[in-house]
Amino acid sequence: MTYVVTDNCIACKYTDCVDVCPVDCFYEGENMLVIHPDECIDCGVCEPECPADAIRPDTEPDMEKWVTFNQKFAELWPVILSSKEPMDNAEKLDGTSDKLRTHFSEKPAEEAA
Repeated sequence: MTYVVTDNCIACKYTDCVDVCPVDCFYEGENMLVIHPDECIDCGVCEPECPADAIRPDTEPDMEKWVTFNQKFAELWPVILSSKEPMDNAEKLDGTSDKLRTHFSEKPAEEAA
């Protein structure tokens, strides 16, 4: 089993999960996070920390697409090692449907100078 980030993280990007992760398996895009499935140790401490309920175990129905999605972008985006402020519209967009189509950006997060 592994945990993955789903579309509710898009345009919210809460990072509370990053601070509790013991293996630094979160990667940061411009407007969401992903978990590297091969690095996740399945401890589950991140899941209850996500205010947007965007982190799910891959044992739930229809999660294979999210495992593939997380794997792909974890290999393209930089690792995130500490929490940051959520996106400006996080509260407003939390729970919005179809965010993968309407809000997702493939760009990596801007790395700190």
